[in-house]
Amino acid sequence: MPLCLVVQHVKPEGPYAFGTALERAGGIVERCRVFDGDRVPDDAAGLDGLVVMGGPVSATSDDDFPSRRSELALLADALDRGVPVLGVCLGAQLLALATGGSVRAGTAGAEIGWASVELTAASDTDPLLAGTDPRPNVLHWHLDTFDLPPGATHLASSARYPNQAFRVGERAWGLQYHLEVDRPAVEGFLAAFADDARAAGADPEAIWEATDSALEALAVTRDLVAGRFAGLVVGQHHDPELVGRY
Repeated sequence: MPLCLVVQHVKPEGPYAFGTALERAGGIVERCRVFDGDRVPDDAAGLDGLVVMGGPVSATSDDDFPSRRSELALLADALDRGVPVLGVCLGAQLLALATGGSVRAGTAGAEIGWASVELTAASDTDPLLAGTDPRPNVLHWHLDTFDLPPGATHLASSARYPNQAFRVGERAWGLQYHLEVDRPAVEGFLAAFADDARAAGADPEAIWEATDSALEALAVTRDLVAGRFAGLVVGQHHDPELVGRY
């Protein structure tokens, strides 16, 4: 059966809708829980998909992030092998670094809570985003931002930060925002990171009050994107024509 590895840095930031879609499509979701000491594999051999989730550490520093270099190597190897890749928040920043981009502190301050992103014209033909809501209201939870890797396709921006989503080559995506979330996910974020939200000037209670209506509006886009990525993973057979294309 197709195998997708999910690198999970902290307990609250699991794959949620992405994991559900992968399992429904017939894939096996294997979680690498680095917060529990799981070792990040040296390469992507044997993987049909790779998802790297978020976390409250810096993509540019090994401090409190002992698996950082291994994750960068894993991402680069997955792209070399043509394995479908999805990076979320910290995972998107790591994907940017692994493919020649840069990550830096966001000069516009923390972006935390529900807010819209605007898809670019390039999203119209993107395998994951084509035909989805052009201005989805999504959950943001980040301090850092990134510059796009050379040759990357820019897919989304927000009012505060221009780089919110991108694709590298044919099968690797980075999403700075949290498209994967459901109600338990938002509950987990707020339970774990409410103090961080307050410190950044965001109101955890307001985020929670907006959650049900935001999720209702987001569900179609979230589930469509998750299902499309899962379809790539379960149909992945390491096509030699895609190897090295990034």
